[in-house]
Amino acid sequence: MAPAPRRPDRRRKGGSPDRGEQAATAPAAADGRPESRPDSFRKLVPQALVVAFLAGGTSAFVANDKSIELSVDGAPRTLHTFADDVTELLEKEGIAVGEHDLVAPGRGANLASGDEVVVRYGRPVVLTLDGERRQVWTTARTVAGALRQFGVRAEGAYLSASRSAAISRGGLTLDVRTERTLTLMADGREHTIRTNAATVREAVQEAGLSLGNQDTTSVPLDSFPRDGQTVTVMRITGSREVREEPIDFEVIRKEDPTVYKGTEEVERTGARGLRKVTYSVRTVNGVRQRPKRLGSEIAREPVDQVIRVGTKPRPTGVAGADHLNWDGLAQCESGGRASATDPSGTYGGLYQFDRQTWQSLGGSGAAHEAPASEQTYRAKKLYVQRGASPWPHCGRKL
Repeated sequence: MAPAPRRPDRRRKGGSPDRGEQAATAPAAADGRPESRPDSFRKLVPQALVVAFLAGGTSAFVANDKSIELSVDGAPRTLHTFADDVTELLEKEGIAVGEHDLVAPGRGANLASGDEVVVRYGRPVVLTLDGERRQVWTTARTVAGALRQFGVRAEGAYLSASRSAAISRGGLTLDVRTERTLTLMADGREHTIRTNAATVREAVQEAGLSLGNQDTTSVPLDSFPRDGQTVTVMRITGSREVREEPIDFEVIRKEDPTVYKGTEEVERTGARGLRKVTYSVRTVNGVRQRPKRLGSEIAREPVDQVIRVGTKPRPTGVAGADHLNWDGLAQCESGGRASATDPSGTYGGLYQFDRQTWQSLGGSGAAHEAPASEQTYRAKKLYVQRGASPWPHCGRKL
């Protein structure tokens, strides 16, 4: 039998057979069909899928893990976390923070590997600064750090706790008196000092000034000395003195029906009393102050003056003289004025009595001080005794 004709060569230029050729050259089965792939190939496909999935999950796991430096109240540590932000990190680490605590970066800030998170707890401080007391909060762990946070100038200041003293989370009571400039005026000299004294009294002592028993200052000694304040030291000397002061007597007037109306008689002459008054007398820096009354006592009681006031009706008629022209005589002597007096003051009244004659007729005081009716009555009595001779010029008017 003749040989079969040879198939043309269909290799690619690269020298590898094409798919058709590969199929033609594949071994044939006994029935003439191409041979099937082995079962092991079918098993490899799902295994490859599992490996690919695991490889992708490991990459995501590694990407979400972060290395974080966490410092809580000065204690740092490095940790790994899957937290996305600061708030989540603190929750996972069981770190509770309040409104006075410091968190940096702020709560809610996103996290990346290599970040540093700082937590500082707030501490209450009862601060008395230069006499003023208040409560404040600080995240500092020492007194020195708290003073820096408060902006307090500590150089030369008095501190109730050392700068290195720790502040626990329970807080601290701190008294701070900053250094101040104080000017003291004493004995004519000026003393300027730098002090952190709590009272003016302490500042006076620091300036080397002494105070006597009664000495004081222009501001209370127990007051807080303020920066730039000027305080004057007042040198005080004091004594007591007793003064005698008179006590005026009272005048008691009582009616007496045995005395003629318009007449007053002294029944008892009044006498002043005497009071002893004690005063405190001070001199301040050599200047005498107004005395201060401390007390008094009666050394002698006053004696009241008693005056009898007449209520008895005065007689108006005198036998032998009532018919005369007394108005005419009064007009001639005094112009009819009951209070008239001559320029020398010797004579007075309607009828120009001298004092001696007036009193000899029963009058009191001076004639011009008596009522007109009394003056006329006494003039009539004088006429009965002496006629018109007491009135040499005007007697003809009677």
